[in-house]
Amino acid sequence: MPLASIPSPSQGVWYLGFVPIRAYALCIVLGVIFAVWLSERRWRARGGQKGTIIDISVPAVIFGLIGGRLYHVITDWQTYFGDRAIKPAYKALFIWEGGLGIWGAIALGGVGVWLACRKRGLSLSAVADTVAPGIAFAQAIGRWGNWFNQELYGGPTTLPWGLEIDQMHGGEPGVLYHPTFLYESIWDLLLGFALLWAGKQFALRHGRLFALYVAGYTLGRFWIEGLRIDPVGGVDHAVTFVSLRLNQWTSIVVFIGALIYFWATRNKDSEEFILPAAERAAGGDAASPDPAHGADQADSDDGVAAASVAGDADAAPDDAPDPEVVKADSADPEVVPSESASVAEESASVQEESASVPEDSADASESEVVRAESPDEPAGDDGAVAAQKETPEAAVQQEKNSR
Repeated sequence: MPLASIPSPSQGVWYLGFVPIRAYALCIVLGVIFAVWLSERRWRARGGQKGTIIDISVPAVIFGLIGGRLYHVITDWQTYFGDRAIKPAYKALFIWEGGLGIWGAIALGGVGVWLACRKRGLSLSAVADTVAPGIAFAQAIGRWGNWFNQELYGGPTTLPWGLEIDQMHGGEPGVLYHPTFLYESIWDLLLGFALLWAGKQFALRHGRLFALYVAGYTLGRFWIEGLRIDPVGGVDHAVTFVSLRLNQWTSIVVFIGALIYFWATRNKDSEEFILPAAERAAGGDAASPDPAHGADQADSDDGVAAASVAGDADAAPDDAPDPEVVKADSADPEVVPSESASVAEESASVQEESASVPEDSADASESEVVRAESPDEPAGDDGAVAAQKETPEAAVQQEKNSR
């Protein structure tokens, strides 16, 4: 009998009335909540809108659960089908009883994220880098659901942290097993902190931080998967190829792909969109040219009017209106008729005055002639008045008498 061990829970389901509360589902939900909370904070710190990650997480979780379950059923089909099946085939749909393949969850969940990003006009790579640490932490929390279900454990061990598994779940009395769920939980926890540090230290963008998460997870999954056993009917039924389990080969392929992507995007510096397309369009109209014009032809209504006035001035500079007149003409239209009538009356009075000027000029000329021809007359006021009253005939008679 070992001196120390990790006991497995006696039950993984509790009932609230007639509603079952399953520990496995609870761990998954807690992991998702923490991942969304952390990712939302990181997204807003990067300049994104509040609530974006929450909206994207809905299709991501739905697609992820479907993909994870499909991968589990396909790769562990002996659990539900065949002569050694320990569960009826219809229980392949009972996702709450455990069994989610991370590869399928990430792959199909990524499709949900891509659809949401495409709808909003966001960069998928920016979202992926933001959620990478949160996914690692969510996996660390979710793995404890395997502990409640007494599943995904490793081979026999004598280590003091060996895990007890009852016979109903494939264990043997007095035998301890590697707690691979605990190994992976600790690995994912450390990976999450490493991603947070790397993201701040190196400012990884364009999906490179997510690629680092994939590489880090697959590296740990490879050696943890090598410790696992999946007993069905007392026999390990895991699919192997060249002495490696299927999930180990998957880890190798995905690990290499992540490294290739990480290296290929090392010099990528194109813009990543973290605001929805509608928000970018609304904020860019004021600063960008009119789409119907070229960059050198963009103008406003005031610019068009100014160009028109300038063109008229160049074409006919002599006819250019006086600025004050233009200013007056642009006044209140109700005032213009009265001002026009006033101007017309002033013009008429000016014309009458002009007509009277010639008559006054003629009288003045005749007076000057008479005074010039009568030098001997007194220059007083009475003489001037008398000279002005003389007729032309009297002037001629006076000239004859003087001869």
